[in-house]
Amino acid sequence: MAAIKAGPAAQNNPEPIDTGSLRGDLLALLERLESTMDAGEPVSLAIMQAGLRDPELCEFIEASAGPTGARLTEAVRQAAIARGELPESADPFAYEEIAAATLIIRKLNGLSTDASYRAALVDAVLIPALRSGIPAGQHGIFSGSPTPSTHRPTESRTPR
Repeated sequence: MAAIKAGPAAQNNPEPIDTGSLRGDLLALLERLESTMDAGEPVSLAIMQAGLRDPELCEFIEASAGPTGARLTEAVRQAAIARGELPESADPFAYEEIAAATLIIRKLNGLSTDASYRAALVDAVLIPALRSGIPAGQHGIFSGSPTPSTHRPTESRTPR
């Protein structure tokens, strides 16, 4: 937890993200997330991964360390709606399901999460998904209340 608290989200009153455009805001959120992950890597990654399994821990991380960038803030969503960049029905699911999970997986596998990768993620995946306005009917993995799996493992998947 100390590693995440030492990251950029640790400011007592972190600067709200408002670059004037949805693209800029998403890039700023991802940059904050990247810095949060790098603060005590691999400890930060392990703590964020643990937060996936424990919604209370996820909420505690956001509340005590400040916005980590793993969630699409309501302020960013509302600003984009007010500017006409997103429909009223824009669902944060796409950001909260894809952004942090993708960066974590890439980091764990030694792949780049640099500025050009983050820009491609925003332009090719996040903005189109958010603009679709399609309600997911679920909460994203980093939402603080992810939708639980309905999958029930079977005793054996291999034929006998």
